[in-house]
Amino acid sequence: MNLLECHMLAAMRKIYDLHLPKIRRAVGHLSGNSSFRHPLVEQPLYTDGVDILIKEIDSILNISRGGQFAIPEIICVHLQRIEYEKGKFKFYPFVRERSAEEPKYIVINPSIAFGKPVIAGTGISTAVIASRFNARESVPDLAQEYGLEEKQIEEAIRWETRAVAA
Repeated sequence: MNLLECHMLAAMRKIYDLHLPKIRRAVGHLSGNSSFRHPLVEQPLYTDGVDILIKEIDSILNISRGGQFAIPEIICVHLQRIEYEKGKFKFYPFVRERSAEEPKYIVINPSIAFGKPVIAGTGISTAVIASRFNARESVPDLAQEYGLEEKQIEEAIRWETRAVAA
């Protein structure tokens, strides 16, 4: 369990760029307010890219801020980008703008490509798509070769060029 917690800690720091003091506060809050012995792996945690959150029955708590209630209208758009099932998660990052209408074309899943961003529903690396595009292959040619829609190829390129939602 300690190894799994280390794995989750590394994911929080590397994938979500969360700072260690916030993670410590969140773990401290969970340790003091829940019965979990290994809080980083025994319950689903969420992030808005700044703080660590948990869902309760009728609310969302910001556990990196001592259990402060979060505003559901704002947080729910972010939480909809995270799918958590049976101890595994998929994260669909924002690429263009932070809105509920943003399509889920890019996914980060530790079970696929070692957690590197891929085009959703495939194992195709966004980095591979972008490097081929930068080598002067066209979007229509890439879409045809991979059997994807052009907008999926465009989103992969956009993700890799870091023209992502601020």
